[in-house]
Amino acid sequence: MNSFTNKVALVTGGGSGIGRAIAINFAKQGSKVVVAGRTLKNIIETQNLIREMGGEALSFQTDVSSEEQVKNLIQLTVDNFGSLDFACNAAGVMGSIAPIADTTEADFETVIGTNLKGVWLCMKFQVQQMLKQGYGNIVNISSINGLGGTPFASLYAASKAGVISLTKSSALEYAKSNIRINVICPGAIHTPLLEKVFNETGVTVSQTEAFIPQGRIGDPKEIADSAIWLCSEQASYITGHVMVIDGGESAKC
Repeated sequence: MNSFTNKVALVTGGGSGIGRAIAINFAKQGSKVVVAGRTLKNIIETQNLIREMGGEALSFQTDVSSEEQVKNLIQLTVDNFGSLDFACNAAGVMGSIAPIADTTEADFETVIGTNLKGVWLCMKFQVQQMLKQGYGNIVNISSINGLGGTPFASLYAASKAGVISLTKSSALEYAKSNIRINVICPGAIHTPLLEKVFNETGVTVSQTEAFIPQGRIGDPKEIADSAIWLCSEQASYITGHVMVIDGGESAKC
């Protein structure tokens, strides 16, 4: 997939988990990478990992729920690297694990603000730049929780369902503008977010794996490989697609 060489990729949520794996994978394909996230220490670590392997990377601290910060992020990307060929919106938070009657307005604003508003803002300014260029690829990260109801995580599920609809709608809007927009719905993946769930609920790895047909939790690289493929020329006829990567979990009735 040499179409990535010297191209520019932006990854939000690039400081850990799936976002970090995607950022590193873009670099391995030869792309220049901009790593964005709230936690400066984490995004600098990702930046340095890419540089240590001989790649070119920059990191910019960004709260994706802030329009000003997102707009600035896109401008910094173009100012430093000249274009925006690929964007992966992976920033996300779990929020409180609680029944809906026990959630708060602050919970709503945090989860929806990051997971849904954040993707909307990123896409808004990413698409504006891609329209100027005449091309681009965007991959959003949702979740299998967005495919149905998730008890004790209603806000998270709602935000991820919104990302799916946002992706489909925008893909239709820009299908004739040479901009492809797709979404990945991961299942259980070894990430800090999943560790948070384990720590707060007492659910164990073995209990989780028992519900997954393949019998294991996924690796962030498996999501990253699919994100790269969706951005490649090999996926040139794919837009508005919802790619589920969950070891078969969502295939069960």
